[in-house]
Amino acid sequence: MIKNSFIPVISQKKEEENPGSVEFQVINFTNKIRRLTSHLELHRKDYLSQRGLRIILGKRQRLLAYLAKKNRIRYKKLINQLDIRESKIR
Repeated sequence: MIKNSFIPVISQKKEEENPGSVEFQVINFTNKIRRLTSHLELHRKDYLSQRGLRIILGKRQRLLAYLAKKNRIRYKKLINQLDIRESKIR
């Protein structure tokens, strides 16, 4: 599990935006999701980490739904930047 590979994405955003913005929070959650996913590939029976992953996925999904409602252009830009799939809900 390599933590340092995700730091450049965060450091780029810190200069541009504040940590409270929706984009910054989604980027943070995405980095945590990728880190937990790589951890779970090694430790399949780590159920506590699986629960944490599901919680973080839900938080990111709610933030993305909020951003999609408020500003569709920023939402599309963020989805393309992070290379994640668009939610099919609603």
